[in-house]
Amino acid sequence: MNALATSLQIYFTTFAHTQRDLSVNTIASYRDTWRMLLKYLSETLRIRADALDFDVVTALNVTGFLDHLEHDRGNSAKTRNTRLTAIRAVLGRALPEHPEHAATIVQVLAIPPRRTTRPLIEFLTPVETDALLAAPDQQTWTGRRDHALLAITIQTGLRISEICSLTFEDINLGTGAHIACTGKGRRQRITPLTKSTVTTMKRYLTERANHPGTALFCGPHGLPLSRDALEHRLAKHLIAAESTCPSFSAKHVTMHTLRHTTAMNLLIAGVDVAVIALWLGHSDTHSTDAYLHADLAMKQAAIDRTRPPGITAGTYQPEPDILAWLTSL
Repeated sequence: MNALATSLQIYFTTFAHTQRDLSVNTIASYRDTWRMLLKYLSETLRIRADALDFDVVTALNVTGFLDHLEHDRGNSAKTRNTRLTAIRAVLGRALPEHPEHAATIVQVLAIPPRRTTRPLIEFLTPVETDALLAAPDQQTWTGRRDHALLAITIQTGLRISEICSLTFEDINLGTGAHIACTGKGRRQRITPLTKSTVTTMKRYLTERANHPGTALFCGPHGLPLSRDALEHRLAKHLIAAESTCPSFSAKHVTMHTLRHTTAMNLLIAGVDVAVIALWLGHSDTHSTDAYLHADLAMKQAAIDRTRPPGITAGTYQPEPDILAWLTSL
């Protein structure tokens, strides 16, 4: 076993679990990155995977791998940077133990991340929200389950991973109704539930008791729904909702869009950004500030406040004579 193989084995079997105590998702992401990197190097350099060592994990080869992800696999710049982080994590751990490869490793660690553009946040309007909630066929158990799932997601803003991990023990529908979850960065939080959501969940849980398992939202055999299953169910209901709300055709709606919808509903209601950050489980308000740029009504209100006294707020309308003169030019 060469030095690279030894370092990988130590990192993923010992260091990541016992010393760093990384989450299962983080370890899986790092593992998949190195699996793709080793496969890329083996095919590109025509070297068996078990013969690859630190001398081939150069800055040039790693950059080629990142370009391969972006250009050939169609990954975004954000995904590219995530893969680079995984490569850095393992190499940073291996550097003190293999000083003979220090120059090669340091060059890889010095690869800068790709600058990314932050897209505008997409969210659902109240009309679109109502259309989506009405889309599931509530004559069936799966339809009633999906309605409850969409209702609690839009009201609480839970991440898709948090929805998948919910169990019976995480929800309290009594006094002070709330739902508890452990989110990103292992931050635990409790989110209150509205009366309408409590009513919906009570109806759902009455039927849910007839199915096995402890997952709050489960499949026919009691197993928790996967991320792919949730996105598949959402896509199905979006098709149904589009017939009554055509604006869906111009939007790319995912489960995370429902989380954005929660944040925008709170922001429009006048809730402070710091409170929204706590509601969504953000570590600070930096991520939450993006929602301030998404609401045009708030920006229009800001413009109206800057008008001089005595001028009525509104959109400028030219005089008919001036408009006719400009048209004749």
